[in-house]
Amino acid sequence: MILPTKHSGFHRSLIFVGGKILSILNEPKTVSRIWDDLKNDNSRDVTYLTYEWFILSIDFLYLLDIIELRQGLVRMKINHDL
Repeated sequence: MILPTKHSGFHRSLIFVGGKILSILNEPKTVSRIWDDLKNDNSRDVTYLTYEWFILSIDFLYLLDIIELRQGLVRMKINHDL
């Protein structure tokens, strides 16, 4: 689920979907705008993606402290320690 296994492909892992989300998160966006942008991506990689799996990926990125929610917008978290 988080990582691909021999029974589930790479495209169905939270790591892959999280990476796709980060690739389109070039500015702060609402969750619904991220969903729309992801579904409008012409890549065949996300055609199977359900909203539930998308939300799990958003939660996963939040738990890893990669994104944050401010004033209703999701944005990549800036790490000042690096």
